[in-house]
Amino acid sequence: MEKGYLDYQSGMPVDPRVVEAMTPYMMEHFGNPAVLHSVGDSAREALEAARAHVAGYVGADPAEIVFTSGATEANNMALKGAAMKLAKKGKHVVSTVVEHRSVITPLKFLEREGFEVTYVPVDRDAFVDPKAVEGAIRDDTILVSVMMANGEVGTIEPAAQIGGIAKAKGVLFHTDAVAAQPSVPIDVSTLPFDLVTLSSNDIYGPKGVGALYIRKGVRVEALVHGGGQERGLRSGTENIPGIVGFGKAAELMKAELESDVARMKPLRDRLMDGILEGIADTTLNGPRDRRLPHNANIRIAYIEGESLLLALDMEGVKVSSGSACSAKTLEPSYVQLAMGIKHEEAHGSLQFTFGRWSTDDDVDLVLAVLPGIVERLRKMSALRPGMEYDKESFGHGHDH
Repeated sequence: MEKGYLDYQSGMPVDPRVVEAMTPYMMEHFGNPAVLHSVGDSAREALEAARAHVAGYVGADPAEIVFTSGATEANNMALKGAAMKLAKKGKHVVSTVVEHRSVITPLKFLEREGFEVTYVPVDRDAFVDPKAVEGAIRDDTILVSVMMANGEVGTIEPAAQIGGIAKAKGVLFHTDAVAAQPSVPIDVSTLPFDLVTLSSNDIYGPKGVGALYIRKGVRVEALVHGGGQERGLRSGTENIPGIVGFGKAAELMKAELESDVARMKPLRDRLMDGILEGIADTTLNGPRDRRLPHNANIRIAYIEGESLLLALDMEGVKVSSGSACSAKTLEPSYVQLAMGIKHEEAHGSLQFTFGRWSTDDDVDLVLAVLPGIVERLRKMSALRPGMEYDKESFGHGHDH
């Protein structure tokens, strides 16, 4: 990896071992798994072997894994599919204000279709209160959806506890596990999850492949209709090279997650401490503990994140801004606003995410160039000290 790449949450390289596993299924074993000859047999065997690897990665039975085109489709399948299947029982769904867009947008669609959604708030560290979720569940509630972890600010949510509450009330529970996948073990054999969204490209697999875990006995309505592939839940000829890659990535992640975390967390901590202790008026977004071990999201006062991104990129550092802006809207992160962070403060965040090939050199580069960039940009900023700006939320210096 190129030195200075600390944006693994946005995009991961495909592990070379995954590429090696995929390559034969592009040229040599190119068959359609639906056909009844030997070339199709080879593809079908690869499909089911990959399904077994993905299932093993999360402690599921292979029959509980449905392949999709990615996590976005899996979230849509879970939310719309469950809601449509259970609409006669009730039309109320419970979720949170900090879910990924691929959860919130389908929920907005359901609202337009006559469903009611209760969005539970979060605290200053983006934690969802299980009691608040419990209080939101009604007699007509059919589904609860709460993420395992927030990929932006790193908060690991009490999803298992919330899933247990939903189960006790006879309500389906869905979790988007994508942000947790690179550094948090997932075992559905011990967790009270009915539906779990998974992604290939968040565990060093190819893009364009995902999966939905559907616990045995749970029924969802199909969204994509056609030839009846994936037990009729996701029609369309399967992307065999991509699925093979996902299977290999899942096999590797199950074997190497512990060693990945052991390598990433000290790097993350050194970067986090170096910035918070070395640059004035910086604050950690999200909790110090119960945090994804590969995530550091830091708010830097008096500067907009976009300026920081551009300046860092010129120095060879690739990161994301916690402010999920677009060129059209320039809106700050809805996650940080939901945490009670002010509009102008939310704009000044940087999201550092580590991965399998992160090194001390990456941390050294950031700590070498960031203080000078911050000093230079603050001198030009209209939000700098002395101007009208509320420093109270930044406390007396560093927030650990």
